[in-house]
Amino acid sequence: MTNVRKRCTSLGAALMVGATVWAPQVSAQRDPAPPPSPQKQAMIDLAIEHETASGLYRHLKSEAGGGQMLTWENVPDWSGIWTREATPFFWDPDQRSMNELPTAKLTPEYERRLIEKLDLVAQGIEYDPLSAGNPAGMPRWISEPFLKEFAVTPEQTWLVNEMMNEVRRVYTDGRDHPAPEDAYPLWLGDSIGFWNGDRLVVHTSQMREGQYQRIQPHYSDQVEVVEIWQKTADDTIEADTWVFDPPALVEPWYTRQVLKKLTNDDDFLRIRYWHFNENQNNTVIENEEGTSDFEDFTFTDSDDN
Repeated sequence: MTNVRKRCTSLGAALMVGATVWAPQVSAQRDPAPPPSPQKQAMIDLAIEHETASGLYRHLKSEAGGGQMLTWENVPDWSGIWTREATPFFWDPDQRSMNELPTAKLTPEYERRLIEKLDLVAQGIEYDPLSAGNPAGMPRWISEPFLKEFAVTPEQTWLVNEMMNEVRRVYTDGRDHPAPEDAYPLWLGDSIGFWNGDRLVVHTSQMREGQYQRIQPHYSDQVEVVEIWQKTADDTIEADTWVFDPPALVEPWYTRQVLKKLTNDDDFLRIRYWHFNENQNNTVIENEEGTSDFEDFTFTDSDDN
């Protein structure tokens, strides 16, 4: 337990500061991404076959016979404190190193933008919106570090992320997304879903443009995500995840995300609300050269002299 606490604290201290302090060590030399396994390629092909996120979601719902409504008697137990089992710097856990290109197949424009960004990161210059306290947003939400918690009810499932206090509400009561005339970009998008046995299938749309992580690609405001969440062991939740984004991706980006339940016998670990402005040392600014730094970093009154 102590090691987990130290790891979370150290990671938190590193991620809260600007690019000049914690930028990943990325060189100008970039290796190709690993080819997909046959199982992974089959999941990619499934998404390609159904063309769009809504098409894949409808297919999965048809396979589930329309899905089932939960009752309080058969709500799955997803209680506890969880964390993603992968480096926060990679959207796809299959990526092997900082100098390896991500496994996404990008359109020429978005590949160019990624290469330009990686060139800046290699120089220690790349400003991350998170450093200024902006939400991670979705789909970046999935790869954010720290703690996660899940609240499952018959009509909604809440996916809670400690980082930036972001809560995704997945409506499983049969409602659809808002009508197009009522839809607008949201940090976390709009999520609807259904249950297929013990598997939660989710479709998220209405997201804002952003980036998967500092050394990962950008995504457009046309991004949509389909996920299948399932508790596969007492200490493991897996989420098959497809990202659809026609401006950015040549084909849907499939990954399998794994979360592990943390030991918490003494109930020490808690998810608490927090905000950057609660700490005067978290006021981060963008410098003229494109790096980021603290506006006024102090610990005690004597440090001002």
